[in-house]
Amino acid sequence: MIELYESQRAMRNMRKAAMQRGVVAVLDVGTFKISCLVLRFDGSEAQIDMEGVGSMAGQTGFRVIGAATTRSRGVRFGEIEAMQETERAIRTAIQAAQKMAKIRVDHVIACFSGAAPRSYGLDGKIELEGHVVTENDVARVLAECEVPDYGMGREVLHAQPVNFALDHRSGLSDPRGQMGQELSTDMHMLTVDATAVQNLAYCVKRCDLELAGIASSAYVSGMASLVEDEQELGAACIDIGGGATGISIFMKKHMIYADTVRMGGDHVTSDISMGLQVPAAVAERIKTRNGGVVATGMDDRDMIELEGETGDWEHDRRTVSRAELIGIMRPRVEEILEEVRARLDAAGFDSLPSQQIVLTGGSSQIPGLDGLASKILGQQVRLGRPMRVHGLPQAATGPGFSSAVGMCLYATHPQDEWWDFDLPVERSSVRSIKRAVRWLRDNW
Repeated sequence: MIELYESQRAMRNMRKAAMQRGVVAVLDVGTFKISCLVLRFDGSEAQIDMEGVGSMAGQTGFRVIGAATTRSRGVRFGEIEAMQETERAIRTAIQAAQKMAKIRVDHVIACFSGAAPRSYGLDGKIELEGHVVTENDVARVLAECEVPDYGMGREVLHAQPVNFALDHRSGLSDPRGQMGQELSTDMHMLTVDATAVQNLAYCVKRCDLELAGIASSAYVSGMASLVEDEQELGAACIDIGGGATGISIFMKKHMIYADTVRMGGDHVTSDISMGLQVPAAVAERIKTRNGGVVATGMDDRDMIELEGETGDWEHDRRTVSRAELIGIMRPRVEEILEEVRARLDAAGFDSLPSQQIVLTGGSSQIPGLDGLASKILGQQVRLGRPMRVHGLPQAATGPGFSSAVGMCLYATHPQDEWWDFDLPVERSSVRSIKRAVRWLRDNW
């Protein structure tokens, strides 16, 4: 845990240094596409060093000066499967974005989906010594949170304080400077498969870039797509990507739960490819142009030419009705939404004051999806687009770019995490002794 704490601290310091230098790139490594945005900061270094606990800590002004997208290769279920292919795709996206920005980029902040995320709720409590909450007290109460045994081969990706309570006053976002006797906190911890994180870090290193931060795609999509009231009262962001569907639940402007369903738009494309006996590229084009999940009376008469390229004229000039296409697509989309519903139920989503659900991601653009989702997930469903970032190219303003735009917000408006505070000396020394004792017991 100490090693991870130190590596996250190093990445956060690297991000600050890159922002002070003026340029940083954000990278969204998805199953369907890899997107890169280059950000230039306005040089307001005084703002970069601002302190605070919450969503607007350390905010700074920026604008997007470069953007590029390329077809993803070597990524499956949101995780890297073929290192060389993914490296080539990342290099292509980075180089195109650098060319547009006319500047070289050394530091990137990356996000990814998949990696089997698990959420944990932790809490800690301390007695205050000076009756006024200081930075050290916040660090102590966060260090008091008892970290569960989350298993071998897992790493903590996010560890955010979501609520502070001072004596009997709860719901505080930043308790520093206030007076009281007892300080307690609730912390949300998200762990992921360590191999997926290590593969991504190694792939970025192979591209001659420094990794200055890493985040969950579900988390940053929620930051970009949910409006202020939704983040405050409670809402779920469902990011339906190509290979995975990310789920994040926000409350009081903090993420309190995240999960991933290992299905997405590529599975719908695969069903069309097998059902109609056409190549995957043709199936993707048919899904994009003619797809849907709600059939009407006209769809029986609306014929679609398959336009194959096998050389067999009769086979290539086949036609299918749109109703037949919808009949192939709908069961898979229903399966994805049913799985999402099960995850939301397990997280206790029904107990939130507001049960707003926002659909985003490239595959959320299937016509009729919002209506079908309202039947399966609940009545309050809307389609979301990335917000809060100005100056984006027109091509990067759709739902498919929620993760990339959310990464801009994550880079510039970071929420405080556990490793932003200095770990108390006594806590780290106790853990070091425990680790040494365990090593001696295991090896002697």
